[in-house]
Amino acid sequence: MKALHLTAFGTEATLTDLPAPTPGPGQVVVDVVAAAVNPLDRKIASGAMHDFFPVTLPYVLGTDFSGRIATPGPGWQIGDPVIGRLDPGTGGAFAEQIVLDAGQLAPAPSRISLETAAGLPTAAATAWQALAEIANVHSGQTVLVHAAAGGVGSFAVQIARLLGARVVATASGSGVALAEKLGADEVLDYRKTEFDRRLRGIDVVLDTVGGEVGARSRRVVKPGGLVVTTPAPAEGAEFVFHTSDAARLAKVADLGLEVLVDRTYPLADGAPALAYLGEGHARGKVLLRVA
Repeated sequence: MKALHLTAFGTEATLTDLPAPTPGPGQVVVDVVAAAVNPLDRKIASGAMHDFFPVTLPYVLGTDFSGRIATPGPGWQIGDPVIGRLDPGTGGAFAEQIVLDAGQLAPAPSRISLETAAGLPTAAATAWQALAEIANVHSGQTVLVHAAAGGVGSFAVQIARLLGARVVATASGSGVALAEKLGADEVLDYRKTEFDRRLRGIDVVLDTVGGEVGARSRRVVKPGGLVVTTPAPAEGAEFVFHTSDAARLAKVADLGLEVLVDRTYPLADGAPALAYLGEGHARGKVLLRVA
């Protein structure tokens, strides 16, 4: 099988022929249709995450995928459309086939294409974990979502609305219209408006940017309000450490979320896809088409 193979940190992954995986007890093989490129993939490839997610080289990049069952296993039949998230320490999604425990999979949503569904696992489940599980967002609240046209942010706008909240978002350029399309009640172009001068009394802030944005976010929350951050732990904020959870992913897949896809690359162009994501301008998800 073809796989995007990393042999040394800080170098480009290359497309390599590797042996096809063999399932063990309770495992299935999945024919990968598409995989999502995430910021974590870039960090792992650089070696920056080795203390948190130690990996053994050579390493096949990728955690998020969609595909079809190739070998039957507990709860799954050949051909079933599935999505899932692999443990970052093992990776493997940037490949034509993967093997994993059957319990790590969730049914792919039927409302969108199987390729597009690869954009759900980490980004959408992180947004759900942050807003529904940690912040307990509910009707009558106001939620501020930063980088609302990005991967996590685009899902967070939709999820906050589904939970009954009023949504204020920050974005720039074409991202402003995208955030409005996704359901944000108010969108601030951060290049033109300083959100911490404009806003007060926010119940929950989802900070997907970090740094000074997080510090400024603490100024806009009401007493007892909450800042939830995804990039790294920060003073005065609740950090989301996303973990793979098939039950959570199945719930998120059933919400009918729109997946914004910025660009789709063939598997052989995994290195340019990672480089593009690193520029920080992606509107939604960057995908690798595998099959």
